[in-house]
Amino acid sequence: MPVPLGKLALFTGVAGTGTCVLLYYLIQKTFSRASYYQLALEQLRSHPEALEALGTPLQVHHLRLTDKDNFVDIADAKLKIPVSGPRAEGHLYVNSSRDAPFKRWNLQEVFLELKDGQQIPVFKPGGENGDAVRRE
Repeated sequence: MPVPLGKLALFTGVAGTGTCVLLYYLIQKTFSRASYYQLALEQLRSHPEALEALGTPLQVHHLRLTDKDNFVDIADAKLKIPVSGPRAEGHLYVNSSRDAPFKRWNLQEVFLELKDGQQIPVFKPGGENGDAVRRE
């Protein structure tokens, strides 16, 4: 028995939308498990000035995948991670690189920019915790 064109279009639309939502979720999950992402969040969670500005508990939100500030390739990763707390919200900017594929990611710079424009440096290489973040 032939399926009416309207039902076929509806089922195709639902299946296509579901697939897009699933892919978006899987890409978000992949980003959140990456070492450059986790290293940056560790730095934020251990930075007293940034935590004071945001307040605790700290909430990390999903990346906007269409944002031009989010870029990852084989050797460089630049992210703009939305974060918030009870006192303020902003973005954690992450710049990370590695020498070759399958080598460790090394944070280059991490800073928090609050909605009011205030910038708080969270990590710079060569700082007191520079060697602590040189791991996979």
